[in-house]
Amino acid sequence: MIIVLKPDATKDDLKRIVERLESLGLKAHISKGKFRTIIGAVGDEAILQGEPLEVMPGVEKVLPILKPFKLVSREFKSEPTVIRVNGLKIGSKKVHVIAGPCAVENKEMIVEIAKYVKKAGATILRGGAFKPRTSPYSFQGLGVEGLKYLREAKRLTGMPVITEVMDPRDIEDVCEYADIVQIGARNMQNFRLLKEIGLTKMPVMLKRGLSATIQEWLMSAEYIVSQGNNNVILCERGIRTFETATRNTLDLSAIPVVKQLSHLPIFVDPSHGVGRWDLIEPMTMAAIAAGADGVMVEVHNQPEKALCDGPQALKPDRFLELMKAIKKIAKVVGRDL
Repeated sequence: MIIVLKPDATKDDLKRIVERLESLGLKAHISKGKFRTIIGAVGDEAILQGEPLEVMPGVEKVLPILKPFKLVSREFKSEPTVIRVNGLKIGSKKVHVIAGPCAVENKEMIVEIAKYVKKAGATILRGGAFKPRTSPYSFQGLGVEGLKYLREAKRLTGMPVITEVMDPRDIEDVCEYADIVQIGARNMQNFRLLKEIGLTKMPVMLKRGLSATIQEWLMSAEYIVSQGNNNVILCERGIRTFETATRNTLDLSAIPVVKQLSHLPIFVDPSHGVGRWDLIEPMTMAAIAAGADGVMVEVHNQPEKALCDGPQALKPDRFLELMKAIKKIAKVVGRDL
């Protein structure tokens, strides 16, 4: 249920409405737009049956939200959400590029790559310290040591850092070192993890699950936002289909669909989407043309020696060429880089 306030509603009106909702056992989520303030009443809507909220001072109208995802829907918030990270505005006119290796392997490697992608024009550094792997015998990441290396790379370049968290027990450490927390595809429906991240208020990138529908994906985002964390970035990274020519099937139609359904910014990860370095550039161009707010690209100085996902990583010189191409397509679609 959403409660639309009148343009002249006062702070006291807002306070009384919120207090009334909370007294009924509902959570009140406030969205302040340019012309209207909207309150989302989240919880068992049956409680509101017979409640005359329309007659409360400051209330213009009360409307049901028809979508199963409430707070992340366009019905609740018509204007796009812009998330601020270290001075960056994610979800604005500017297209952001996240770049770096799949995994942090050592300090020298992550610092070298960070310096290069920063020079090439990337705005956010990626690197995995905790790695979810299909095989228990594969490289699982350096853990907290890897987080410290990411912090050193940030100190030397000024780039904010994004890294994945897999376990609620690691949230405190990851939040200490990272600027954006990533929830990977395999954890998209790890609801305990989503709730704990929701309590942090940290910017979080939520990747689409391997076989998740768009509605399931948005419902997972709803778990985070319902706990009070509105700083959610969605990331399309390919879904599992019968096709074997690429690692996954990159669903670029998800970009305009999500833009219609939700106010959250959306990125695309073409590296995981195709699993082949030679297809990253065309998929990146297509993603930006389709309206993506940014892309996440894997870059490695020696992909042939990478401890994970080497075949889908770009070498620094190819990443530079990609950035030149991104700049051109961004200009064509009215975006900045």
